[in-house]
Amino acid sequence: MKNLRRSLPPLDTLIFFDSVMRHGGFTRAADDLHVTQAAVSKRIRQLEEWLGVPLFERHARKLAPTEAA
Repeated sequence: MKNLRRSLPPLDTLIFFDSVMRHGGFTRAADDLHVTQAAVSKRIRQLEEWLGVPLFERHARKLAPTEAA
């Protein structure tokens, strides 16, 4: 069981990732999850660091999922 837990990303980050994908942005995902935009950004960054790949291309006021996402 311990090995399985190490092979999975932190599960709460997946909830944040799902919300960002469904809503198309951090701000709308934050509203959906009743947290701040900064909290969403932090969790996505944690997931990206855990996976070792960027999940979103961040541009001014625009967010696009990468192929990895």
